Amino acid sequence: MEKKTYNIYCDESCHIENDHKPYMFLGKISSPYNQVKLHTEKINEIKKKHNFFAEIKWTSVSKSKIHFYSDLVDYFFATDLRFRAIGVDKAKINCDEHSKSYDDFYYTMYYYLLNHNLNSLYTYNVYLDIKDTLSANKVNKLKEILNAKFGVFRNVQNIRSHESILMQLADFMMGAISYLHNNEEKINATKVQIIEKIKHHSSDALQKTNYSSKLNLFFIELR
Repeated sequence: MEKKTYNIYCDESCHIENDHKPYMFLGKISSPYNQVKLHTEKINEIKKKHNFFAEIKWTSVSKSKIHFYSDLVDYFFATDLRFRAIGVDKAKINCDEHSKSYDDFYYTMYYYLLNHNLNSLYTYNVYLDIKDTLSANKVNKLKEILNAKFGVFRNVQNIRSHESILMQLADFMMGAISYLHNNEEKINATKVQIIEKIKHHSSDALQKTNYSSKLNLFFIELR
């Protein structure tokens, strides 16, 4: 009997070391492999309904697109799609103390993002948004590290966001969480409205670690 497979689409926000944002976030959207095509079709239907032809991304949330992004939030919460993010207080990152580079730390955080609630009876395909020209070597290393312990990651690779609508959804959800925590002066009323809608749907806290299976947040306490 063939194992059940999940696709996982990963993105990050405020991960640059010196960007003057207090929190770094890594996030993922997960979907059963056999549902990816369905979700893609349904989200494309929502795009068509609203005459929205661009990439889905948090930075494009605006007053003129509020109804599209509002429907997108509704869709996420009505489906079996799941989102998880880990947050890190960047002021507490001390790579020198542990003889690691910032990139090493970055991929260690990906390890923590991806090792949550794994099922040894399933296999997983992981897709990361391309970060730089060295990304291919880094994801190969990440796959080795993950499979040394878990052995369930069939594929870990970089893709570009335009190649996957679920990767774009990960960007959107990740952006909302990051905006909530990193922008004290929340001057974009439309983005605030979208965040309030996410809060309304979610019965779990978005300001701290929660234990939701739908929209899970975990803040790492660095020591």
